[in-house]
Amino acid sequence: MAKETIKDIIERRSIRKYKAEQIKDEELDMILQAGIFAPSGMGRKPVTIVAVQDKETRDELEKLNKKAVGMPDDAAPFYGAPTVLVVLYDPEVSPTAIYDGTLVMGNLMNAAHAIDVDSCWIHRAKETFEMPEGKELLKKWGLKESLVGIGNCILGYRDCEYPPQPERHDDMVVYVK
Repeated sequence: MAKETIKDIIERRSIRKYKAEQIKDEELDMILQAGIFAPSGMGRKPVTIVAVQDKETRDELEKLNKKAVGMPDDAAPFYGAPTVLVVLYDPEVSPTAIYDGTLVMGNLMNAAHAIDVDSCWIHRAKETFEMPEGKELLKKWGLKESLVGIGNCILGYRDCEYPPQPERHDDMVVYVK
């Protein structure tokens, strides 16, 4: 089992072209389970995951994501992925909240790969939920307006060739024995 986990981590790639087909509920549930079991500093669990599969809400999030950096109207920063997992953190709960949320994002993407669902981390969640429209979404979802976005984990089934393994730099690891 451990060898499969390592293999999945090494083989996972970010996908940037998706089929319109929605992922299965069972797959979504497994991916979310992996996210909520990510470690957190002092066990405080300051992270909230909002699973968005409603097309209208997904499109609204994508529109706000584009607005955050002035992308043109025809840009598609969610690459057609039908599911978006918005990862948010509460800075009032833990001083390590942003790091805890980053671990959640990693778990979500690695779990997705392990069950043949593709993913990509899309930035600008922070900027999205700083905007008045983002605050309105938080309120609509029954969440505190003070939550901060970490990232959007887009999920779906790829509609492209699987990307090759990118080069790794030799200086990424320094051994001190």
